[in-house]
Formats: sequence, structure tokens, C-alpha cells
Amino acid sequence: MIDPLPELSTEQSDPRYSQIDRLPTAQLARLMNQADAAVPAAVAVAIPAISDAIDAISARMAKGGRLLYVGAGTSGRLAVLDASECPPTFGTDPELVVGIIAGGPDALTRSIEGAEDDAAAGAAALAELEVGELDSVVGVSASGRAPFVLGALAEAARRGALTAALSCNDGAPLSAAAEHAIEVVVGPEVVTGSTRLKAGTAQKLVLNMISTISMVRLGRTYGNKMIEMSAMNSKLAGRAVRMVSDITGADHDAAGKALDAAGGHAKIAVVMLKHGLDADGARALLESHGERLSDALS
Repeated sequence: MIDPLPELSTEQSDPRYSQIDRLPTAQLARLMNQADAAVPAAVAVAIPAISDAIDAISARMAKGGRLLYVGAGTSGRLAVLDASECPPTFGTDPELVVGIIAGGPDALTRSIEGAEDDAAAGAAALAELEVGELDSVVGVSASGRAPFVLGALAEAARRGALTAALSCNDGAPLSAAAEHAIEVVVGPEVVTGSTRLKAGTAQKLVLNMISTISMVRLGRTYGNKMIEMSAMNSKLAGRAVRMVSDITGADHDAAGKALDAAGGHAKIAVVMLKHGLDADGARALLESHGERLSDALS
């Protein structure tokens, strides 16, 4: 049975874009830019709901829980992207923030759109990861009604996990299925129904907030610095030296030597320089302060 979607705002056709195939490139680019400019305002309306969800998620993560995103199509790809950026940015274990996409890894690079209709597969994906009461599961769906995501949220709720939903339509079924509902209503797309556009941008902005602010709440930044970053390539090594130097006041040579002794871990290097410790002593001091650099430095 074909699901009736015309009532969804993301499926409406905007008459402003009805003849885009006849427009000069520059004019069409300006139209798309104007459409995209409305997205941050739509996200701003949802900030109270976003903030509530982040506080609940970070509280569970502080107790050892995981953050799991579940999506299909573009939403799933954005979810996996956000999760995959957490280890290099915040030094997290790859299993701490996990992205799950309908259709599995193959769906990241090619369309397996039918996979989103399998609610049982969504539930199975959560069961396979043994989701529990400390975990938080965020369902991501532009329409707010992808069966794969709905099935995953239902299984998460059954297992006692915190549930949140991110969609781009009012009154979405996904919202009704979650404890924390985030609806960012961006309206019709420039290309009718192509929710990789404004809806995708909105989802990316919200996912940025969820992962970044949760990590800030967990002490995985020092101010606005990526203090958990490991210097694993030349670009990151240079960034780490500058960061250690900025925090400690040491010159770049001393910062680089401390980083080498710390195995490339900026946070350890900072503690070494500030307290005159070796790497083992710095690690021990950080552990005694719950890995929070601000506490270890005070």
C-alpha cells in the first residue's frame, strides 16, 4: 500500500520553484541560497526541545550510556556522518556514538530506499546492539514516519532506553513515539520532496548540536578547544601544538616535546606542562578528576 504523503509539508510543491528548469544558473543558485537561509530560523524555534533532549542524553552518557542515531536514506547518512566524527573530534570510543542506517553500510553510498519500510529490521538493529536503560536512541526522519526508525524507537523504548525523535514535519508519528520530540519544520523543498536539501541541512545542524553539546557537557572540551583530540596526522599535530601552547603559555618547541611524551594526547601534555609531571603522573591526576581538564588544572 502506498503511504499518502501529500499532507506533509516536506512533500508540498512550492510555486516559487515551479519553473526552476528555465532559470539561469545564477538566479537558481540565489533561489536555493534564499531557501537555505530560512533553515537556521526553523532550527531556532526548536531549541527548547533540542536543549531538553541534550540534557537528558548527556545525563545518561555521564553514567556510561551510549548515544545511538537511527535513520534511513539521507537522514541515516547524516546520522552515521555525525557519529563517525566524534572519535577524531572528541577522542571517544567508536562504540560510544553509533549511527545506524536502514539497509546497512551499503546504504551509505547507494540508495536502498526500500529498506526504510522495514520496521522489524529497525527493531532488530537495536536488539543486536543490546540497547539498554543507560543508552539514548535518536530517531532521524525528515518525514517523521519512516517504519525502520519507528521500529527502532519502539524497541528502544521497550528496553528502557531514552528515546528522542528528529523530524521536519508537525505532529509526526516519530514524535509521538519518543520521549523527546524535535520538529524542525522547514517547509517545501526547491525540488519537491527532495529532503536532502533544507530538511537535510536542518537535520545536520541539529545533530551537530546534539553531539557537540553532549560532549561539552561530558567535559570533552576545554573551553572551545578539542582537548581530547589525538594528533594522528600532520594537520592535527600542528593544531595540537598550538592548542597546548595557548593553554599553558609554553613555546611551540616545549609544547611539541610534551605532546611527544604524551603519545600525542593534548590533554595529558597540558597537565604535564602545568604541573611539571611526567606522562604517567599526568594521566593519574586526570583520572582522579574524572578526566576533566579544568578540574585537574585547578
